[in-house]
Amino acid sequence: MTQPDLSPLAPPQGHHFDVLVIGGGAAGLYSALSIPPQWHIGLVTKDTLSISASDWAQGGIAAAIGVDDAVSLHVADTLVAGAGLCDPQSVEHLASKAAPCIQRLVDLGVAFDRTEGQLAMTLEAAHSRRRVLHAADTTGRAIVSILAEAVLQRPNITVFESAFALDLWMVEGRCRGALVAHSQQLQWLSAQATVLATGGGGQVYAQTTNPTASTGDGVAMAWRAGAQLRDLEFVQFHPTSLAEPGAPPFLISEAVRGEGAHLVDRQGYRFVFDYHPDGELAPRDVVSRAIFHHLQKTGDSRVWLDMRPIPRDRLQYRFPNILQVCRTWGIDPLTDPVPVSPAAHYWMGGITTDLRSQTTIPGLYAVGENASTGVHGANRLASNSLLECLVYGAELANLPLQANSDFDPKEVASAVSPLDEAALWSQNTAKDALATLHQQREQLTQLMWDAAAISREQTRLEGAIAALSQWRTEWQQHPWQSLHQLSPGQTYPLPDIDWPLVRAWGELGNLYDIAWLILNSAAFRTESRGGHFRQDYPQPSPQWQVHTVVEGDRWYTSSPVEQ
Repeated sequence: MTQPDLSPLAPPQGHHFDVLVIGGGAAGLYSALSIPPQWHIGLVTKDTLSISASDWAQGGIAAAIGVDDAVSLHVADTLVAGAGLCDPQSVEHLASKAAPCIQRLVDLGVAFDRTEGQLAMTLEAAHSRRRVLHAADTTGRAIVSILAEAVLQRPNITVFESAFALDLWMVEGRCRGALVAHSQQLQWLSAQATVLATGGGGQVYAQTTNPTASTGDGVAMAWRAGAQLRDLEFVQFHPTSLAEPGAPPFLISEAVRGEGAHLVDRQGYRFVFDYHPDGELAPRDVVSRAIFHHLQKTGDSRVWLDMRPIPRDRLQYRFPNILQVCRTWGIDPLTDPVPVSPAAHYWMGGITTDLRSQTTIPGLYAVGENASTGVHGANRLASNSLLECLVYGAELANLPLQANSDFDPKEVASAVSPLDEAALWSQNTAKDALATLHQQREQLTQLMWDAAAISREQTRLEGAIAALSQWRTEWQQHPWQSLHQLSPGQTYPLPDIDWPLVRAWGELGNLYDIAWLILNSAAFRTESRGGHFRQDYPQPSPQWQVHTVVEGDRWYTSSPVEQ
């Protein structure tokens, strides 16, 4: 491989923004649109604006706007689902701000389903009212596509597609932007305020409904920068992902069960009622554990979701995408039950934020799944995630920005160790290097699935921590770590052939970091609650009705009401 010239170029022109938004899903897009148009915004997305976990969201978006509903009911349902760890003020903020956010989506042109001219709403698990708005079974796609179109029409927003943020730019304890790989360059993008909206980290598990880009980048970058994190052990495993050999773990929405589908075993028995009186409509963590334990009991590898109790016309109207995907794999839900099993779906924990989406680092904000707002507690209520992206993204309309802000990157350029260019580019071939990274990623995700998925216990957690500790030590000695040492205010060229390597390397490093955080948080919490289940501590404990807080390598607890 030809070694590139890594001598720094002149400081980039036009790469200082008022706000830098990292992430192109619903949280990032809505955040960018919420910031007043007089501010210059840079929006960084790893793929294109149409590829994100939000785009995959099927079920819908919850909002208490029905005539038989109330904000207080939505708050109560959310608190119950959160298993004692929701922050009531945050939940009240979410539910009370839902209506104007929904109205803005409608005004932008999101085509929610309607019944007799009124917004149609369906019931989902653990909701006491029909309050979930939807656009067939592709609600996320309907929202993200409209938001992306609106972003592209905004002259104050510069979009960096196929760009990867490696690290946050810290200056004297304040975030001033990020180091980004884009257009075959490594460059520093500076900003008055930086918003992390990178989504979750489901790709740390071997089985997940998340897209391949969901590698926990925002949480990992914030942790390395010194931000406070919270409740990282709480991972939601969706009960019903497609479990057909050869098929990806495609999510089959909670709304299918809300419309009347049954979960059955090989004998056709509706077993979930043996574990909870609400059966299929119990909270997600309960249903996932019911499936897990029932499979242990029966020795089977999957159960079945029978959609035939739903009227055929209703099924075809509400879930056309699910029907199409199942038929692609030779299954027709109109006539046959669909094989399903649990998969990692949503990360309740994240970067600690307040009601303004501010993190503990000045100049750094977080919105969406990579944030811990206090809304979800130990177990997210279905369809609250898209709403959280909107409500907390809308708070960025009030960012404390200064007009005519001058920031000269050269003034903060620090002396750094020179890049070891020979070692950096000494890979035999890009193909071999990518294969190695892929193998290491598979090894990590299987470790996490075995040790820290639906059911956990101390011996397996400690074994996984020991293995991961060794892998991370080796990783931190890799020559590519020198990419983090590039001097602020400079731009470095990156050959075309190495762009996939930079992304794959950066993602694996972030996955190592968030796996470390999840494993240690799971070992720290010696009880079972919400999305965290310990076989050796199977019951919730009153003394653990607290947040798990992480700062650097320090784990401690705080009361939900303190935030």
